[in-house]
Amino acid sequence: MSMNIGIFGGVVGTGSIDDVINDVRTAHDQGFPSYWVPQIFGWDALTLLAVVGRETEGIELGTSVVPTYPRHPAMLAAQALTTQAACEGRFTLGIGLSHQPVIEHMFGMSFDKPVRHMREYLDILMPLVAGDAVSADGETLSANLALDVPDPQPVPVMVAALGPQMLKLTGARTAGTITWMTGPATISAHTKPALDAAADDAGNAGTRIACGLPVCVTSDVDGTRERASKVYAIYGQLPSYRAMLDREGADGPADIAIIGDEDHVTERIRSLEKAGVTDFAASEFASSDDEKSRTRDLLRSLL
Repeated sequence: MSMNIGIFGGVVGTGSIDDVINDVRTAHDQGFPSYWVPQIFGWDALTLLAVVGRETEGIELGTSVVPTYPRHPAMLAAQALTTQAACEGRFTLGIGLSHQPVIEHMFGMSFDKPVRHMREYLDILMPLVAGDAVSADGETLSANLALDVPDPQPVPVMVAALGPQMLKLTGARTAGTITWMTGPATISAHTKPALDAAADDAGNAGTRIACGLPVCVTSDVDGTRERASKVYAIYGQLPSYRAMLDREGADGPADIAIIGDEDHVTERIRSLEKAGVTDFAASEFASSDDEKSRTRDLLRSLL
């Protein structure tokens, strides 16, 4: 399979830092090319990956994704360059807007004009993570500075882009997009064409599409789907993900999760590759040791 298959989340939500280090080492030893860490309300993803990067080798480490609003882009650039140094060039920075309820109600910040926010954010972030100085004067974000990091290694940036305007911005200016709760039909008909068109217009070669989805190889399909509908219920309510589910013709997250026996799961993963996904970020959500081993064995068989 030419599509890369990486591990998304792993034990990050439940384990210690040592547990994550061991999980990444195992993933690398098993042949997985990447390991993606979310930034939600637990470990700080960049700090965690800086530590993990020093203790591992040979596997790409990425964030999926760091919300932009709570961190000034110059501060995030310094964090990213530091993490890249610790990872010896294996780090990819995934960023995203998060969601209006999170930014407004949990952080107490404005979510006004999110596309403008991301455009101004990239105006500052992209030069800095490339090791250059920046002079940018936006409506809500400005910066006039350079970062003094010894021998900086550039940091690839990917953006969680779902809607047309965000995909256009992402395709033109970054290394690609990271999706969640977005199925193959939507990626084929909506995500990839918009991203590729913007990249072509801007002369931006080699954009990636990383697709994160829950996956479980199981004999209890109905029970696992019911569990998925509860565990991932919020993603059927947040407007940006709801729009992607609607495009896919899915009633809810359980319809987009990859659940079934080995043949069914293989077929579903291959459909992502056919749709244009370059990187599948597998979020394993087994509920038993048997499901854990079957899911991981199946993913390894596709490497």
